[in-house]
Amino acid sequence: MDITLLTRFFMWCSILGAALLLFWTFFTTVMPNFTYSLQYKFFPIKRDAYDIIMYSFIAFFKILLIVFCIIPYLSLLIINP
Repeated sequence: MDITLLTRFFMWCSILGAALLLFWTFFTTVMPNFTYSLQYKFFPIKRDAYDIIMYSFIAFFKILLIVFCIIPYLSLLIINP
C-alpha cells in the first residue's frame, strides 16, 4: 500500500463522511418534527431528550470525522507533494 492509495482512501472517507454529516444535519434541523416522529416509533423518549441526544451525536460524529478522516488526509497531502 502506497501513500497515493492512502491519500485517495482518506479523501473518499472524508467526502462520504461529510456528505453523511450534512445529510443528517439537514434532516435534523430542517425537518425536526418528521425525524422525531420516525425515531419515536423505535425509541419513545421526550422531545427535549431527543434534541439533546441528536445534537450530541452530530457533534460527536463531526469530531470523529475531523480526527479520523480529515486530519489524516491533510497530513498525507502535506507529506506527499
